Amino acid sequence: MDARDCCTTGGFEGRAFDIAVIGAGSAGFSAAITAAEQGASVALIGHGTIGGTCVNVGCVPSKTMIRAAEALHGAGAASRFPGLAGEARVTDWRQLIAAKDNLVATLRQKKYIDLLPEYDGVTYLEGAARLDRNGVAVDDRVIAARKIIIATGSAPAVPDIPGLADVPWLTSTTALELTEHPRSLLVIGGGYIGCELAQMFARTGTNVTLVTRSRLLPEAEPEIAEALTRYLADEGVTVRTGLAYSRIERREGQVALTIEVDGKAETLIAEQVLATTGRTPNTAGLGLGAAGVKVATNGGVVVDERMRTSKSGIYAAGDVTGRDQFVYMAAYGAKLAALNALNGDSLAYDNATMPWVVFTDPQVAGVGLTEAQAKARGFATKASVVPLDQVPRSLAARDTRGLIKLIADKQSDRLLGAQILAPEGADSIQTMVLALKFGMTTKELGETIFPYLTTVEGLKLAAQGFGKDVSKLSCCAG
Repeated sequence: MDARDCCTTGGFEGRAFDIAVIGAGSAGFSAAITAAEQGASVALIGHGTIGGTCVNVGCVPSKTMIRAAEALHGAGAASRFPGLAGEARVTDWRQLIAAKDNLVATLRQKKYIDLLPEYDGVTYLEGAARLDRNGVAVDDRVIAARKIIIATGSAPAVPDIPGLADVPWLTSTTALELTEHPRSLLVIGGGYIGCELAQMFARTGTNVTLVTRSRLLPEAEPEIAEALTRYLADEGVTVRTGLAYSRIERREGQVALTIEVDGKAETLIAEQVLATTGRTPNTAGLGLGAAGVKVATNGGVVVDERMRTSKSGIYAAGDVTGRDQFVYMAAYGAKLAALNALNGDSLAYDNATMPWVVFTDPQVAGVGLTEAQAKARGFATKASVVPLDQVPRSLAARDTRGLIKLIADKQSDRLLGAQILAPEGADSIQTMVLALKFGMTTKELGETIFPYLTTVEGLKLAAQGFGKDVSKLSCCAG
């Protein structure tokens, strides 16, 4: 079903909407629904496939493929328990891709298309939008609106590598659309997308080489990045860090990337190449310059803490701002933008306790400041690092890959940040979000009751680790 079949697209001539929302992804829908719930009339303007990045080409398709790869790996890893053996393999790659596509289509229908008729105040319009002195131009029509919210999202960035234009390279989108399973893959970029997809393809049988200019997950704590690098290598991923890209070219039906390491050239060859070097805000064709809307050096629309752009009456939210490019932050920022546009700009964007997750295995999750960031802000810091071999849950699972690191202020004992590397780390980080949000100290966290034989109990041990050797505690002690 097309989104245009489910709602009104005409009858708006001469009508002034309270808000025009440009972009029909997670941020756009959040803004439109929030405004409609406030009783506003909303023009929601989409272009292309409704639903945006997350449901169509990002979170949903990648995470279901990652889970499939985990199932494969889990069967083979059963031998860590004495007396067990198992194996699994890909029997039909195309069927796996088709199942992923079916999930995407189902969620797009239920969470986007089917929602539109539920909000009488929302009129969906399809077309390429640009800012106009009278509102928003959608193709050859002009939509009058009192306020405008830009929520056009982002797209995979194009890395600056000589020769790339002449090579058939994959993005995070097209890599998940491959109907033929690649025998070998070169992944360029060591951020969260690169790490996730490199491991996923390796677990499904692809020979993977992951290359990056600096190190894996440069925004993560160094202990966590180093450990994850080891774990990927243990699974057969060749990880190359601290290098420069010289050129890339086609060579006998394959792709050849020449890198420079310590002044020496080396060529890496693979069947396919996947570039995962970040995302670029979608601002082309919007007419931002002519409208007086400033754009940052990273291409994002500049907004203040109230989600206002440099042009009065125009707001922006989500990936198009070039910051906090997570779907939940896009939805959060868009909700604030809509409420501020309608009610007087009273709400401020706050990302101080924004959680983030990398869906590798072990998962990486964090919130708050790293140790380096805390020191840069003038804190006298203290840190506690607890390896998972001190966490009973990990011992029972016979999987002690990972660690937990907490950062606190020496003077006040207040917690400043946390990062977790653990097979179930993603579901534990929200505890630290609440701890930071409500200003807990390490002492308070260490004295909190946690359930035994859970991954989250590791946070209690890490908090206790500021003042004692947790290896000398009995089970549930403290």
